Amino acid sequence: MADAETSRLCVQIVWSHFGPLTAKVAFALLTRGRLSLAQLIRYTKMKPRTARVATLVLVQQNILWHSNTEEEGEMLEFNTLECLMRLRFGRFVWQAEQLFGSSGAEIVQLILDHGKLQQPDVISRLSLNNPKSSSLYSQTLHKLISGAYLKPSTLLSHHSPRDKRIKYEAEEKAKITGFPTAKELREAQETAEARLKREEKEAESVSSDGVYFRVNFDKFNTHIRNKLIEMAAGERFNRSAALVIQATLKATEARQKSVSDARSDPTSTAAIAMLISDDEGLSAGIVTSIKKASSASLVKDYLGLMSAIDNPTPAGKAASFISLTENKVYVEFEIVSKRLRRRVLEAVARERHGDDGVRIVRLLLDIGKMDEKQIAKVAMMPNNVVRPLLAALSSDFLISTQEVPRSADRNPTRTFYLWHVDLHKAYSALLGHLYKTLYNIGMRRQAEQEEPTVKAVLAKRARTDVAQDENLLSRMERDVLKEWETKREKLTVLEMRVEEAVFILRDLDKVGSYEDI
Repeated sequence: MADAETSRLCVQIVWSHFGPLTAKVAFALLTRGRLSLAQLIRYTKMKPRTARVATLVLVQQNILWHSNTEEEGEMLEFNTLECLMRLRFGRFVWQAEQLFGSSGAEIVQLILDHGKLQQPDVISRLSLNNPKSSSLYSQTLHKLISGAYLKPSTLLSHHSPRDKRIKYEAEEKAKITGFPTAKELREAQETAEARLKREEKEAESVSSDGVYFRVNFDKFNTHIRNKLIEMAAGERFNRSAALVIQATLKATEARQKSVSDARSDPTSTAAIAMLISDDEGLSAGIVTSIKKASSASLVKDYLGLMSAIDNPTPAGKAASFISLTENKVYVEFEIVSKRLRRRVLEAVARERHGDDGVRIVRLLLDIGKMDEKQIAKVAMMPNNVVRPLLAALSSDFLISTQEVPRSADRNPTRTFYLWHVDLHKAYSALLGHLYKTLYNIGMRRQAEQEEPTVKAVLAKRARTDVAQDENLLSRMERDVLKEWETKREKLTVLEMRVEEAVFILRDLDKVGSYEDI
């Protein structure tokens, strides 16, 4: 089950998108875990017909998993990640418009509104007022499907992958003779995960006739990740380096299917140079011995700079963006993602505890476990400053302690206490705070909207005559409306910034791992 902050945010999202009845269903499933329909009716105290309709709405929108087992019968489970993804729907529509024009944005928005739709339904709905545009929508829809921006909605996508993962892992562990080692358990987990992904891929490789399509969030998330990498390269080096990394990502964009990839597919320097025009002025961002260097030569210099080719050490590799292997260029998603997550952690430590807090966090990340006296000595800080700072960092779950007893009785007075950074625990705590912030933003938007004056003006603007001519509103009403729209815009910008931090901590944490986020 989800924690308290995640549950509150999910209930709020469902309430704002589908109303209070579906929110009651979501609340019951989030607080009590998976339930049967009969249990759901009893806990929500709703009429059976109403509960069934609310459940069908959430299933249609891919927010509920349902399964039918011999032990429990038909059970319903809340899909937390799918619900939280609804905060990015506006960005997905904007991205579709950038890539495929207004027709692509309309198709993505329609499918997001309905959860899943068949190809004829999409074309008929969008070309209802203009039958001549059906060929345009058909072509755009084909591009979206071939580019993996839309994917088939299969039976597996409605079942909790956790159940199958547990089942497959149990089958693999049963094959192990004797007491399993850590390596064998990890191999069993990887085999089960590979089997699950293979089944999903086989289920999605079907013809488009009679198939319901849904939006592939992973494909759209790759564009968000690429933009973050481009911005990080620009901040680390300069604008020209950002253009080179943008072209490198563009060269392999069609083969990027998920943010869980540890590195990109290989590309060549020539392919990258072809995507950069001569008017970009790459020579302004780097010093070369040649007065008029060619575009390919400049690109090669930038790639060498971003691959830390002059620093072949672990520190140099950890600071790199790409790797060069046998004249092939790879973007190291896993390395950059770790660095982005660490930057968020350090930013929170600086905001709450100042530069001294960041110094201690960096020290523990670089060296590892240390006791209080070692930290004070290496950080060159007095003990009376380090002690309360360690306690404050620990209270925010940014650092943790490891107990090392000196005797078998584990007496606290004869125990070493070593400080270290538990990244998984720290990131989980930060995610909880970010979810709480998103919930507060949503509540503030709702409170502003339900203010009596604003509510009355919004109700008046919803009238058909006023919608056609807003001059029917008085000057004071227009001022109230303008003030409300300004506040809503500020809250939306803040929400986007917080959601970007959530993307770095949650979605980029799946890079190169098999963990279920």
